[in-house]
Amino acid sequence: MTVTELSGPNESQISFDLTHRPWIGVLRTDGTQCELSLRQVFADAAEVRCLVGDLPTQEFALMRLLLAIAHDALDGPRDIGHWGDLYGDPGCFGPVAAYLDAHRERFDLLHPQTPFFQTAGLRTAKDEVFALNRIVADVPNGEPFFTARMPAVERIGFAEAARWVVHAHAYDTSGIKTGAVGDDRVKGGKVYPLGTGWAGGLGGILVEGGTLRETLLLNLVAADTDGLDIADGDRPAWRREACGGGSTPRSATGPRDLYTWQSRRLRLHHDGAHVRGVVLGYGDPLPSRNMHPREPLTAWRRSKAQEKKLGQSPVYLPREHDPSRSAWRGLEALVADRAELAQGQEAAAYLRPGVLEWIARLVSEGLLHRNYLVRARVVGAVYGTQQSVIDDIVEDRLALPVVLLHRQDRTYARQAIGAAEDADRAVRAVGDLAADLARAAGSEQDGPQAAARHTGFDVLEEPYRLWLAAMAEMADPFAHRQAWQREVRHLMARLGDRLIEAAGDAAWRGRTVADKKGTLWLSAGLADTWFRGRLARALGDAAAPGGTAVPADGTHPAGSPLPRPRDAAAGPPATAASDSCDTKVRV
Repeated sequence: MTVTELSGPNESQISFDLTHRPWIGVLRTDGTQCELSLRQVFADAAEVRCLVGDLPTQEFALMRLLLAIAHDALDGPRDIGHWGDLYGDPGCFGPVAAYLDAHRERFDLLHPQTPFFQTAGLRTAKDEVFALNRIVADVPNGEPFFTARMPAVERIGFAEAARWVVHAHAYDTSGIKTGAVGDDRVKGGKVYPLGTGWAGGLGGILVEGGTLRETLLLNLVAADTDGLDIADGDRPAWRREACGGGSTPRSATGPRDLYTWQSRRLRLHHDGAHVRGVVLGYGDPLPSRNMHPREPLTAWRRSKAQEKKLGQSPVYLPREHDPSRSAWRGLEALVADRAELAQGQEAAAYLRPGVLEWIARLVSEGLLHRNYLVRARVVGAVYGTQQSVIDDIVEDRLALPVVLLHRQDRTYARQAIGAAEDADRAVRAVGDLAADLARAAGSEQDGPQAAARHTGFDVLEEPYRLWLAAMAEMADPFAHRQAWQREVRHLMARLGDRLIEAAGDAAWRGRTVADKKGTLWLSAGLADTWFRGRLARALGDAAAPGGTAVPADGTHPAGSPLPRPRDAAAGPPATAASDSCDTKVRV
């Protein structure tokens, strides 16, 4: 345990006002990068492209903070009409300045009584002050991410400290923590594991527009949205009583509450110029089951195990991200509506994020044009060793034409989902080819099969993303699907050719192997024949030039001309991506 004894100057005389001091990193639309205060972020939102944090999870946590401020300052949106008024008003965030002034004391990082997102006077029984590794997540306890600050963080500025404070409440690890004075959960000086920060259990989803203004508005879900249940008095942490050293058991009231949930108790220690240590303990635990009516920024999965354990049905838990799968491979969870996901069951196996239900409502009621293009941003932390360390951080973006979310016209969504399934079947055929070639050579099959599948998905990823983004401009989604199937066959056939060429003499000579009907002589030639047949079955006749596919949801007449985008350079109001904000990071 690393402990720093710190005795600094009179901390009560120092202030760091987050409403006026720059601390949130942003990328402006002109390509420059800087830090802004809370007031500046909202005032300049139309000139900011996106937030730029130390980690993707930090950006997600900061965006949730900004959304809580916007919801509370605007007292809404109350309904879709109110949202439409905000969207059409260039000065819609004007009330935020007065709101921040009214709550200015609660946004002072170093306030002596109510420091921002902290507990004044928080201390352990031994008055220990711990190293900043406890909250600086790019130097976690264990394996580091990209950092030049190992083995420890000795000091950080107040702006960076504020960002990590927000991140700690959202993503802090679980594990045994030193107990704070006044916490009745302390046993032998320690508090035993109570879970990660609230956002750490989510498969985070944000909808991004072309500017920060658009992004904030697209994620401001109206209170009257179906499936959203907001209790009276839903409010963020700074409009509640300051937290003491222990927990305050209660239920979450809605998005404003959850976006600022105080899952930790912490206190920064500084020397007047830098933060040099921290006291960190558990705050308010919160079970995640069936929180879908109040948490819109994650998908949900039905848990049969929890239903059996609790004796109730249905029970939904957050659907966390799989770091081995890119976002496009899980498209169904983003665009399929509840009726499609239920498939005749009494309750759906999955629920798409509430924020995407909200976007579906906006496009279905005509407030967003069918050709409007947004980015679904996927962010999540993957924990290891009983959630005591962060093993992985997942980030991805997927350009989505909002027509995929239209409630009355599901044709585009079904073809997009079907196209992802086409890719999956074709990649499975490539993996089977690799396994057959290994079997023909008398070698182990699992490794080559997994490697070929991984390569197959890598080959198809960028083409699928481009194909999906172009769908908004297509008059005929069936023909667009056929074009995709032809491209998949071409790309996977080339990959198969490379595998066969590299198979080696042993595979070409072949050997006798067991078969369902006895034995056969398996060689690279036979494996190739099998592969071509599997690929044809996976993609249908439309994979051949001039052919016709039979979509999963119905037939389509042959001979339709292949539609093309109007102009590759002319996009809808929100562009698909900014190069600077559209990188995929897996740590």
